[in-house]
Amino acid sequence: LRKQCTPAPYRRIRRWEHEAVLDRMQRRLDRQLDAMTIRRRTVEHVFGTLKHWMGSTHFQMRRLGNVSTEMSLHVLAYNLKRVIRILGFAKTLRAMKLAGA
Repeated sequence: LRKQCTPAPYRRIRRWEHEAVLDRMQRRLDRQLDAMTIRRRTVEHVFGTLKHWMGSTHFQMRRLGNVSTEMSLHVLAYNLKRVIRILGFAKTLRAMKLAGA
């Protein structure tokens, strides 16, 4: 039976050095079946919005530093728009002035 399975005299099992982290995460997900559903609801909307703003297909810049800057500006704009929508423009402006002082 062994000859049908492998030609080597021993059995080699490959495992990533941080595989235990993935195993723990999988056990947590198995205990909380709706965890990924909740995560998708809260996170995917944000990334979908940002992707729509960026043109849905690509970044405007090239090279990692430039792309990182472009993404940071999109995230900053998204967060600023949310704060203005939640607090209102006047309170946001007041908070920005207090933070700068």
